[in-house]
This record gives sequence, C-alpha cells and structure tokens, in this order.
Amino acid sequence: MQISAISNQIRSLGRELGPSMMEGLLTIFDNEQKLLVARQPASATNVAYGDHERHVLDIYGADSRRSDASKPVFVFVHGGGFLKGDKGDDERWYNACVGRMAAELGWLGVVINYRLAPDFTWPSGGDDVSRVVAWLNDNIHEYGGDANNIILCGTSAGACHVATYLQLNPGKTDIKAAVLLSGLYGVTPLDERDTLYYGDASMYQSRMPLPALIATSIPLFIACTELDPERFQQECIGLLQARLQVNHTLDRSMILSGHNHYSIAGHLGTSDRRLSSEIRDFVNEVISA
Repeated sequence: MQISAISNQIRSLGRELGPSMMEGLLTIFDNEQKLLVARQPASATNVAYGDHERHVLDIYGADSRRSDASKPVFVFVHGGGFLKGDKGDDERWYNACVGRMAAELGWLGVVINYRLAPDFTWPSGGDDVSRVVAWLNDNIHEYGGDANNIILCGTSAGACHVATYLQLNPGKTDIKAAVLLSGLYGVTPLDERDTLYYGDASMYQSRMPLPALIATSIPLFIACTELDPERFQQECIGLLQARLQVNHTLDRSMILSGHNHYSIAGHLGTSDRRLSSEIRDFVNEVISA
C-alpha cells in the first residue's frame, strides 16, 4: 500500500488518544509488521537487567556467528502514559517492531520494560533507563553489541524517561545519542493525567528535564507527528526552539506527516521509511563522528 493511502487511513483515526485509535493502527500495519516478525525473530527474550519483574529486555539482531562486539546498540523505551505498555513479543508486534527495525538496519535492537505508575513515580523511569545502560555496558558485547555506541530512543512516556536519564546523568557519556519521539520535556503545563507519575503541579517544573536537555552535549534527534495532540507538538517545537536559542544550531528533527501519536513508533520497520531513514542517517552520523 502506498504511503499516501496509509496516511489517509491514519488521518481517519482522528487525533484523540485511546483504544479506538490503537485498534485502528494495529489493523493498518498488521500485515507488514507480521512479515517483519518473521524476518527478525528475537535473539534473546526477558533478559533481566535489574531486580524488579519489569526489569527485563529483549534483544534483536544478535549474530552467534560473530565474535566481535561491533554493532551499534539501539535501545527502545515504550510509551503508555506512564501507567501501561510493554516491550511486545512475537504475537504482539507493537513496540517490538522498533527493535526489529534496528536489526533490519544492521544494529542490535534492545526493547525494554520498566516500572510503571502509580506504584513507581518520578524519576523511576529515568532510573530504569540508567539500569539498562549500566547492564549494556557490562553485557552487550556477549550479543555482538558495541557498548561505546549506545543510542537511546523513547516514544511518549518513553521519551520522557530517556530525557530524565539525561537529566539524572549530566555530563556522562555512557550513550552516544538520544532519539526523542513525541515526548514531554517541560515546555507545557502539567496535565492532570500525568500527576500519577510526576506528582502535583508544585513539583512538576522542578522535575522536568528541559534545562538538562538544553544543556546536554549528547546529540539529539527530536520528532513528533502531524496528527499528534497539540501539547506534544508544542513540546517538540518548544524543545527545538530552546536548544536553537542556546546552541545556534538546529538539531536533526522531523514532523512526520500522515502519522499520529501511536504510529510514530508503531510504523517503524514498514515500507514507510521516512522516519527510519532519518534515524538511520542520524545514528550513522553520530557513531562516525
């Protein structure tokens, strides 16, 4: 199916987040994503990176025939409004597709679970990303991954957790770059539905990573979609503008036409390669710098 036809189907789902939008998205991409599942089976599943039951990750693209640890490691942190979501599996391709996309590009794909609100609040997501990075530094060579070339990618709540990782680890160079897809960074006010993770409005701004994101020297790729809710678009554009004012250089970025808040990650690995090609070029640029 041509990209324009797919975009029209996605536009027909509207902009309101919820089960109806997700069900429509899964239908649109199901056939293509099932082909990707067949091409890129998981190399390892439910590998523990910490003590909690949700401290597990899956790995895609490992090659047992290789003894050199040379593949860039592309880590995906799923969304879910801080309250739900998981890394997916062979039966549920959503989120897992990003790890499979990485494997298709010749990288090592890592897709993680993390602890959820309301039981675990800020900064638990960023702490869990820190745990993942530490685990990768110690262990990913066993799967053919290069711990010197770790790239973090998160969507929605996952982008918030990647941003919080940078906030909690200023000045560290344990990762090579970060890809932030439709996240919240501190540009807009607190939304009521996010209080279960961030706490009330009196704590919100002090917990947001915007100052750390403006200051970081870690290369960022920042993206949102044409059909994202306005708040996420304001966050994306606001972060880009804030960094431009300080750094006088526009970060690699994209506003992806014909996609929504769920499909920005859920279409990766399909024949619509506009975003994946930009991510590929960004990663290749930073690892060769």
